[in-house]
Amino acid sequence: MTVENGLYKTILVTLEISAADETILAHIRPLAKLCGSKIILLHVADGWAARQFGKDAVSREVTEDTQYLEYHRARLASEGFDVEAELAFGEPSDEIVKWVRNKHCDLLAMSTHGHKWLADVFLGTTVHHVRHEVDVPLLLVRAK
Repeated sequence: MTVENGLYKTILVTLEISAADETILAHIRPLAKLCGSKIILLHVADGWAARQFGKDAVSREVTEDTQYLEYHRARLASEGFDVEAELAFGEPSDEIVKWVRNKHCDLLAMSTHGHKWLADVFLGTTVHHVRHEVDVPLLLVRAK
């Protein structure tokens, strides 16, 4: 972990392209400002084209996902944040874990829909898988 003086230098924020994204971003803004953190926005495209062709995928989903990420990147940048946006391809839980490690993130922030433990087991949620694989603090915020 690259935390200095107790601060998070790099925060990975996963976006799922839903209203839940506003909830997690509302929590991350003051934290990132307080800590002077770099924010990395990550969305994992997992539709058919994205899974079959990865970075070479050409589809409406990939185009819309890219535009959505750029909108949020530009919005945060205009607020003074050091921010980048990344589109990954494949299984969301695997990609999130990979990005946390490869970008040397100090904190992972994700929204959750508040399933109970038993539902998580049967549904195989991304959060359930990721929380067992990352070695950094995980901030989970229940979506409104």
